[in-house]
Amino acid sequence: RSTLSSSSAASDVYKRQVSTQSTGESLSKKLERMLYTIIKKTSVGGSKQVAQIFRRGVKTEQKRVVTVIPGDGVGPEIISSAQGILQASGAPIEFERFDTPSSRDSYNLSAELIASISRNAIALKGPFFTHVGSKGYQRNIELRRTFELHTMVIPCYTYPGVKTRHSDVDLVVIRENTEGEYSGLEQEVVPGVVQSLKVITEKKSTKLAHYAFKYAVNNKRKKVTAVHKANIQKMTDGLFLESFRKVSKEYSGIEYSEMIVDNTCMQLVLKPAQFDIMATPNLYGNVVSNVAAGIVGGPGLTPGANIGDRVAIFEPGTRHVGLDIAGKNLANPTAMILSSVMMLRHIGLNDYADKIDSALTAVIKEGKHLTHDFGGQTTTTDFTYAVINALHEKKK
Repeated sequence: RSTLSSSSAASDVYKRQVSTQSTGESLSKKLERMLYTIIKKTSVGGSKQVAQIFRRGVKTEQKRVVTVIPGDGVGPEIISSAQGILQASGAPIEFERFDTPSSRDSYNLSAELIASISRNAIALKGPFFTHVGSKGYQRNIELRRTFELHTMVIPCYTYPGVKTRHSDVDLVVIRENTEGEYSGLEQEVVPGVVQSLKVITEKKSTKLAHYAFKYAVNNKRKKVTAVHKANIQKMTDGLFLESFRKVSKEYSGIEYSEMIVDNTCMQLVLKPAQFDIMATPNLYGNVVSNVAAGIVGGPGLTPGANIGDRVAIFEPGTRHVGLDIAGKNLANPTAMILSSVMMLRHIGLNDYADKIDSALTAVIKEGKHLTHDFGGQTTTTDFTYAVINALHEKKK
């Protein structure tokens, strides 16, 4: 009887959650239709120009507009660093910045911010603080659901000038971003007993698989490894693997393998060079990317991109808030700068991306201006100035 009651309750929770998600998606689409109508009424270029705005985002005077969300903790410091470097590079972009409350308390995302992201289709974001064990508002998840940011891409590689145990790491974690254990389907069945539902769908697993293999082809990668726990989670992770196996047959030039998640973490520490692209469900991707980040030098070195069909949000790959060093001018902005480089490539500004990447590499390799996590004594501000100076040197 308890099992039946639990199953029924779980079903009710799932239905409510799906209904909530559907409502959120409808709200986002309604917002987009409103913006579309406004732009169409004020546009002199007609429907073709409107279509281009919603495909590529907003441009003003040939500049791409980017929504900027500083976030919490060290977020405002590293976002300001990235903004300064982008401006110094001469990249044709403008910023719509939405400063958030300086507080550890969760706060709702404003309607103006959501509208800006929807309008511009590109955002640069700092980390959000989330209370452990809190039933409060989950802003990261809200953004992913609202804009259907189905995939997160986290490159992890060793950098010249950063001392690490392994010197040959060059891998990419491609993580499903909206379901799995992050579906938010939790409830108390009876006092003292709680339940969390893990939702895996064939549609999103297949979409992730195609993204991973296409990424491999486009970036001249050779291997995709699907990370799973299908020996225990036989139906959910089993469906994830089944989806990848089907898609892998369409990409004969890319090697495909599978690895259980606990073994994956051990192999990452022992022999990380064996991995190329690691495709994972939501929770495993969070764990694996943090292990990989630790191997290549820490969270300050790992960029990330949340990719949707129309909107993309770029942020540090491990989302570490750094409350202990916030406001002290000690944070390493490298992950944020590299995230902005990923953003520039995403919108086709490859020359500017190359310039920033080259200047950043030169500063780190030289070793004179390293932040504390790299074993140096340089402040966030001075590190930023060093990268800007390197940019100017390369222009001469």
